[in-house]
Amino acid sequence: MSVFEALADPVRRSILLTLVGGPTRVVDLCSNLSEARPISRPAVSRHLRVLTEAGLVIAEDRGRERHYRLDARPIDEVRRFIDELTSAEEIQPAPSASEGRLPIPESALDALDTEVRRTVKQRRSTPRQARSTTHDEESA
Repeated sequence: MSVFEALADPVRRSILLTLVGGPTRVVDLCSNLSEARPISRPAVSRHLRVLTEAGLVIAEDRGRERHYRLDARPIDEVRRFIDELTSAEEIQPAPSASEGRLPIPESALDALDTEVRRTVKQRRSTPRQARSTTHDEESA
């Protein structure tokens, strides 16, 4: 899973923000996240699995407990993408051009989440043979 797909979900972004404070157990993540909205431990575990696949989270066993910590290195890919977007400031200055980066509201990533979910659902419902392109389609 790509870093962009992992960051598309607001719950996963909340998990990452919690992990900025240091390694945390699933049960502690659940209690922190449920202050905003209720979420089960299995749901948090599924989100952590996605974040781990994207390389954003590392699980560490400490005795009988498993602690999850943030690994921010994959965020460099997102940073490079945003830097490419901000290089267009020479043509059209953004309102926050003095800061050197565009502020990206969380709602912008929600739209990305919707698109990713739609694409995944569409791929699951489309038979594999129908997804492959033929020579006629490529030349059209």
